[in-house]
Amino acid sequence: MTQSLLPSFVKVVEVGARDGLQNESKVTTEDKIALIQNLVDAGVKHIEAGAFVSPKWVPQMADSKLVIESLDHSTAHFSALTPNLKGAQLALDSGIKEFAIFTAASEAFCQKNINCSIDESISRFKEIMTFANENNIKVRGYVSCVMGCPYQGDVEISEVVRVSKLLLELGCYEISLGDTVGVGTPGKTEQLVTALLQDIPANKLAVHFHDTYGQALTNIYAALKLGIATVDAAVAGLGGCPYAKGASGNVATEDLIYMLDGLGINTNIDIKRLCKAGWQISGVLNKAPASKVSLAFQANEA
Repeated sequence: MTQSLLPSFVKVVEVGARDGLQNESKVTTEDKIALIQNLVDAGVKHIEAGAFVSPKWVPQMADSKLVIESLDHSTAHFSALTPNLKGAQLALDSGIKEFAIFTAASEAFCQKNINCSIDESISRFKEIMTFANENNIKVRGYVSCVMGCPYQGDVEISEVVRVSKLLLELGCYEISLGDTVGVGTPGKTEQLVTALLQDIPANKLAVHFHDTYGQALTNIYAALKLGIATVDAAVAGLGGCPYAKGASGNVATEDLIYMLDGLGINTNIDIKRLCKAGWQISGVLNKAPASKVSLAFQANEA
C-alpha cells in the first residue's frame, strides 16, 4: 500500500499512567501527577489517568481520585477505567468525562480477570452505560486477548468481532483492540482488522499492542495501512498484564511517535519532551525506559 493510504493524523491514547503503573508499588501520588503533567507538556491530549477499581485487587490505583482531581481538565482529555457503577460514580465525582470498560475475546481470560463470562461482563456494563448517558459521559470499550490468550491459546477472529459489536451496540464510541500477551504479527493484525472492518467503521477502532515479541510497531503499521487512526501506547514502554504471564509492557509511546513522525503522520506530540517524561518516571521506578528511541536520544545527549 502507498503512503497516501496512511492516515494524516493519528490520535494517541496514552495509557502509561494507568495500565503502565498499575503493577508498580514505588510510585507516589505526586509521581503520577508529575508524569501526567509532563505528558500534557509534551502535547499528549488523550490520557488514561487512573482506574476506579477495588483497592484490594489493585492497590496502586487507590489514589486515582486524588490524582485526577489535581489535574487541569482544560489541558487534555482524561479518562479512567470504571469496571462497575460505583467506580463510574467516583470517576464522575473526580471530574472525568470519559469512562473505559473492559472485557475479553477469551472466555478463559474473562473468568481469570473479572470472574465472569464474556456475556455476563457485557451485561454488567449496562448500568454503567445508563449512568454515563444520563451524565453525558463518553464510554470507551477495551477487548483483551484479541490475538491470543495465555490460558486458552488461540482466539477466534469471529469472537473478537462479536464482542466488539456487542460493546458498540451497548453504546461505546470506540473499541480498543488489545493484544494482551503480545503474540500478534502483522499478518494476524491484517486478518483481524480486515474482518472487523466488514462490520465496523475504522474510526470506531483503536489498537493496543504489547511488545512481548517485538512486533508491536509492525502490527501498528499494518493497522494504519487499513485505516486505523487511533493507537494506545505507554510512555517508556510501561506496563504488562498481571493476569498474563510473560506479557511485557505496552508499545512505547516514544517509539510510536518516532515511527509516525518518520511516516509524515501528525500527532501534535513533541518527541523530545515525551522522552523526558519517560526518563523522569523511569528514574522513579529505578529502571531504564523500555523504549529504544528514548535510550538512543539519551545516549546522544550524554
